[in-house]
Amino acid sequence: MSEDNSKGVDIKNDKSADTAPTPQNTPIFTAPIGNAAASAAAAAAATTAQAASETIDVSAVQNPALLSMLQGRLGTLVGAPSGYIESLPKATRERVDALRYLQQQHTEINKKLHLEIFELEKKYSKLYAPLYERRDGIIQGGTEPTDEEKAEGAKIAEADKDSDDEDAEKPAKSGIKEEEEDGDNAPAEEAKGIPSFWLTALRNHPQLAELITERDEDAIQHLRDVRLVYLDDEPGFKLEFEFAENIYFSNTVLSKTYYYVQSDVTGDFEFGSSKGTEIAWKPEHDLSVTVETKKQRHKTTNRTRIVKKTVPAETFFTFFSTVQEPDVDDDSELAEETRDRIELDYELAEEFKEKIVPCAIDWFTGKALAYEGLDEDEYDDGFMDDYYDEDDDEDDDDDEDDSDEDDLSKSAKDAAEPPQCKNQ
Repeated sequence: MSEDNSKGVDIKNDKSADTAPTPQNTPIFTAPIGNAAASAAAAAAATTAQAASETIDVSAVQNPALLSMLQGRLGTLVGAPSGYIESLPKATRERVDALRYLQQQHTEINKKLHLEIFELEKKYSKLYAPLYERRDGIIQGGTEPTDEEKAEGAKIAEADKDSDDEDAEKPAKSGIKEEEEDGDNAPAEEAKGIPSFWLTALRNHPQLAELITERDEDAIQHLRDVRLVYLDDEPGFKLEFEFAENIYFSNTVLSKTYYYVQSDVTGDFEFGSSKGTEIAWKPEHDLSVTVETKKQRHKTTNRTRIVKKTVPAETFFTFFSTVQEPDVDDDSELAEETRDRIELDYELAEEFKEKIVPCAIDWFTGKALAYEGLDEDEYDDGFMDDYYDEDDDEDDDDDEDDSDEDDLSKSAKDAAEPPQCKNQ
């Protein structure tokens, strides 16, 4: 045996050499180290494995059940402890524990930071309040803008026309009727305030545009104002939607309150829960349901009867529902759908808080789509698909004498989707 080969064997079999434990993501198999025989053995093993792989039944690999089982088992390995920390010397583990303590101290400071940021938001919301009140007065026609406001606003509009985003500045036609768009030619008595302001602003928001149905539009025409109110006794905020008197519900204000919790890991504010208003729907104008009318014929007597069935309907006003968080251990399909719905609800709440309420005029004109990097061709048509539970439109066969059913009316769910807002 040559000297070089002897050294190779010694390295391979040297048990006294220090070896560091491998982290979890380190490959299990190491490259062969040592003599030519070991290398040859490795090459032979590789050849055998290649030959064996050529005889594997491909259908078994493509079996969905088998793949699902393998993925499930591999998923249990993700994040599993590798034993690396426990294998470190005691002095090193103590240093790691010290860093854990320092990280906890960082989290406590971060909690104070976010509490101060929240108090700062509350402080500045009081400075914004007069601007929002002035905005509401102009929208509702209770007051007229001053000459200075009109002149300065005209300069901004002219600057916007010269920008590259000119096409994104026309309001959505779904919120403004044809005869209302030509404001210069409209009679003076029809030019009070800004008609359809909030409906247009909401319809210009890509996520809300999918949530608002054709049946909702007339009710939202009565929306006078959307306000953001911070809670005084605990971290959180409330969204208030003020409505004029209408035929749909008796509430003058519909609200949704969101409560924050602070993460023990990062100290950041996170959504904890929410509570919505119970809408007092008026008879015959409840947008949250539709009535399906069916004619049923008796099997033997051939007599017919009319049966009415109330079913839930898709509506913007589902936003005000209170949805309870499922149990942590509940991994059912219904629980997952509920969690997805709550997540979407929080996203919409953040959109109202950070974008729609502060920048309502930009959503009305469509300018917001420009600084959001969106246009009418980039709306995510599927964003709100999971907000509602899909119905299979299956009829309950709870009457043994009922058969040969003929639909006399259509559910609003089968109506055509409202046209998307376009800013041309």
